Amino acid sequence: MARKKISTTIYITPEQNDQLKQLHERTKVPVAVYIREGIDLVLRKHDAKLPGQLSLTERD
Repeated sequence: MARKKISTTIYITPEQNDQLKQLHERTKVPVAVYIREGIDLVLRKHDAKLPGQLSLTERD
């Protein structure tokens, strides 16, 4: 089942827009999917800065 999506506005450069459109034309994958994938990559890269549960092996 698809998860609910939240609408938001982002600003990208004309070059980013052109490349995303070209990617969509070649793959038929919606641009929004690529944008969400990019957000996921950034969130994974910076996950240590996000609040969350400590693992059982972490100690001060």
